[in-house]
Amino acid sequence: MVCANAAQTNPTDLAVEFQETVFPNLQPPSEVITAYAKALEESLRNSSIQLDSAQYVILVDRNPNVQAEMIFWGDANNGWVLIGATPVSTGMPGTFDHFLTPMGLFTHSLDNPDFRSEGTKNESSFRGYGIKGMRVYDFGWVNEPRGWGDKQMAVMRLQMHATDPDLAENLLGIPRSKGCIRIPASMNEFIDRYGLLDADYDAAIKKGSHFWVLRHDRNPTNTPGRYLMVINSDLKTRPSWAVVPKSKK
Repeated sequence: MVCANAAQTNPTDLAVEFQETVFPNLQPPSEVITAYAKALEESLRNSSIQLDSAQYVILVDRNPNVQAEMIFWGDANNGWVLIGATPVSTGMPGTFDHFLTPMGLFTHSLDNPDFRSEGTKNESSFRGYGIKGMRVYDFGWVNEPRGWGDKQMAVMRLQMHATDPDLAENLLGIPRSKGCIRIPASMNEFIDRYGLLDADYDAAIKKGSHFWVLRHDRNPTNTPGRYLMVINSDLKTRPSWAVVPKSKK
């Protein structure tokens, strides 16, 4: 495992560590990586966002046949490098209080502070945010059509978080959530430990702020980002690199 100071670690080193520590991990072929990188750059450009320097960005393909999350590093000048990919679960409409995960570019900012899971179970014995201590990434309130009833516009809270390790993590790779993005606990740990989306937090720390939500053993990268992009690739069949959950084969 790579254990060097992440502030001195380049994206290639983090890509190696991703393969060693994040499970399950996906292996999209080079042409697929190129296509997603192009979609990422187009989304940034369409949102009038010009990155000043290379940084980390997370891309989610909510397509039911894909259900994958990818960490990219780069910018328009440096190009985009894939750090790693893993299966996720996005929104599964059809029942009350369930939305499709909204598409677009979302900012991880201090306007919507993160928090950590308490590891508690609901009435169905389900730990919705995963085990105690898992970080919940908050992207704020989003207008999205209801996935039930009259399908009228409503407001949902877009979050990215771990899920129940016993009842849901083995189902990552198919839509299952109420609209949030469920990720493996190991992916949560990876993003959290290296502060890959913590650009705004790091800027505030430099000005003297302190945040209880940041882990004590945090080893932040010196090129953090703040953007999450959600797309739908419109694939009609599941590609070979996007693994079906074992329990659903």
